[in-house]
Amino acid sequence: MQFSEWEPHYREILEYFGFDRAGDEEAARLLASLLDRDNLLSLAALTEGNEVTVCGNAPCLKKELGKIKGIVFAADAAAEVLEDNGIRPDAVFTDLDGTTDRLLDMNREGTIVIVHAHGDNIPLLKHWVPRFPGNIVGTTQAAPLPHVHNFGGFTDGDRAVFAAEEFGALHVTLVGFDLDDKNVDPMKRGKLHWARKLLALIGYQA
Repeated sequence: MQFSEWEPHYREILEYFGFDRAGDEEAARLLASLLDRDNLLSLAALTEGNEVTVCGNAPCLKKELGKIKGIVFAADAAAEVLEDNGIRPDAVFTDLDGTTDRLLDMNREGTIVIVHAHGDNIPLLKHWVPRFPGNIVGTTQAAPLPHVHNFGGFTDGDRAVFAAEEFGALHVTLVGFDLDDKNVDPMKRGKLHWARKLLALIGYQA
């Protein structure tokens, strides 16, 4: 998705949540300055022409592990659930709010980490990004910069689906998504609302 197509949705999201665009842009600039490499081609090669399963971190993930096939994309802390069950994800999409040292180990072992910058995670970017030893890709929900991309999407899970589409996945399966979860706080409920709305834009019902 081109940024010109994404930007109207981004503006709606900013208005809906009362987020500050300047904060997102500052975080994107910081991430660009922290990245000494851009492994976008590795992510593209992993995805193009392959079946991809995107794993959200809803409680239902553990019950749906049998549906996983092909290349595995994980949304943030879903990566640890997968690893606990013998599945090392091929790529993890994260804004770092659920990150532990285990993600550093996965990255060292070959998992691509797609780090997302937004106005609320600047301290986390400073702490984690320089520590990743392996392939890393930067993303933003604001305008893209050198080494910091925007494939569309808002939450870790739906951004992973947008990326799979962007890089020509043969087929995308969603597991571990529960966009009707009522046991969440109002902010999370709003994020689930937007995840559903954005996934519908590219033909996915979750």
